[in-house]
Amino acid sequence: MKIFNRAKGALGERLALKYLRKHKFKILEKNYSCPVGEADIIAKNNGMLVVVEVKSRTTLEFGRPAEAVDNIKQRKLQNIALFYQKKKHLFNMPVRFDVVEVLDTEINHIENAF
Repeated sequence: MKIFNRAKGALGERLALKYLRKHKFKILEKNYSCPVGEADIIAKNNGMLVVVEVKSRTTLEFGRPAEAVDNIKQRKLQNIALFYQKKKHLFNMPVRFDVVEVLDTEINHIENAF
């Protein structure tokens, strides 16, 4: 089951990257890992740093994919963004947190998800 979930997640991330590039996002990092945790995608769009969490599911049996981005994950992504801003000296760049839901191959991009 874990192998299937990993493959599903990797496919979801590829689809999200394709979607974001098509919509003029400049991809800065994929699977960015730091001492605080991991962010699926870090991009730049309209002068903003955008931290993107990709959630993939094949059915709605357990709810919408974005519902899995709970308060704990949100805080972790916020801390990752702070770490990234400090490391890259992007102190004055505003940050936005998006979620890209992949349901089968359908993409739902939620800007300013939290």
